[in-house]
Amino acid sequence: MNYARFITAKSAARRPSPIRVYTELQNRAPKSVISLATGSPNPNTFPFKTATINIGNQKAIQFDEQIMKRALQYSESAGIPELLSWLKKLQVKLHNPPTVHYPSSQGQMDICVTSGSQDGLCKLRPMGCNMINVPSDEYGIIPDSLKEILSKWKPEDSKNPEKNTPKFLYTVPNGDNPTGNSLTSNRKNEIYELARKYDFLIIEDDPYYFLQFNKPWAPTFLSMDVDGRVIRADSFSKVLSSGLRIGFITGPKPLIERIVLHTQVSTLHTSTFTQLMVSQLLHQWGEEGFLAHIERVIDYYRKQKDALLKAADKWLSGLAEWHAPTAGMFVWFKIKGISDVKKLVEEKAIKKEILMVPGNAFYIDSSAPSPYFRASFSLASPEQMDIAFQRLAELIKESL
Repeated sequence: MNYARFITAKSAARRPSPIRVYTELQNRAPKSVISLATGSPNPNTFPFKTATINIGNQKAIQFDEQIMKRALQYSESAGIPELLSWLKKLQVKLHNPPTVHYPSSQGQMDICVTSGSQDGLCKLRPMGCNMINVPSDEYGIIPDSLKEILSKWKPEDSKNPEKNTPKFLYTVPNGDNPTGNSLTSNRKNEIYELARKYDFLIIEDDPYYFLQFNKPWAPTFLSMDVDGRVIRADSFSKVLSSGLRIGFITGPKPLIERIVLHTQVSTLHTSTFTQLMVSQLLHQWGEEGFLAHIERVIDYYRKQKDALLKAADKWLSGLAEWHAPTAGMFVWFKIKGISDVKKLVEEKAIKKEILMVPGNAFYIDSSAPSPYFRASFSLASPEQMDIAFQRLAELIKESL
């Protein structure tokens, strides 16, 4: 597959940083090699010497002096090797991606560690992307709507730069923020076939993948990718720690290489300390231990979700509409009879000591009116959810 048309001129101009190249050469070199090349500070001057990280009733993670020196030092832009190796095995276990027949010079699937995830729309806005909204419902993106949007082009137009055909589809397939919607398997298949027909990439941003409430988990775009057109982003923010800022990206080697080059001249690399924390934890747990932890996390969020829906049924029936999410930590509510809830949420609700997010905050055009608001069930107790929706119901009745 030719990736040239998916790479911007700015990205294509990136070249490996000579300093990073020498740093990574030193990391791979035998201890007998004497290096006068890198500008890494001497870790013997750092005040932090050892650390013990307790993880409940399980074996503590020990950072002795040698590990601590490494944890506080520069590391590879793509991620530390032992963490990358563990994550590659996990991706194969979870997604079992089909073999993609790339030209030998391009390799196959690759992976890199990233500094967590952020809202995709916030990332794309400053880049001047021509964003086209695709309608969705409780089951995610509507394939027929996507097909209608694409119908203004011919499939062969993708080979003509002047036609300005879509370059990629960005989607949060599970527990979408803010709607809580999840794409069904059938819809994913239809969307992937459209991507093949019109030759665009799919960016599968899936931070709530590990928060799916029902088994079996939905197959991913990565698991059906036979062309090398899926870039998959995973995150540990929701299941290990949001503050550690650890995520990982899987995709075609030529595109992952571009991400690594951008990293070299921006953040340099994801925190070595947090990578080592996560790596040692995952190696200690093993895949089965990690998945057992995931089940405990899912059980917590399932109970929280049920509590929020119970409170909604009790107080908001007849006043609002919503769908029960199958993943994530959000429910998307539509208030009946109010075309724009911004004032209700940002002024009246706050006075009643209730915080939600109005729907227009998530629109491409944030000035557009919206009858929706997003409620999260991650932090509030069931008792707090009940009180919040009782107060909200009173405000809605006053506003109608």
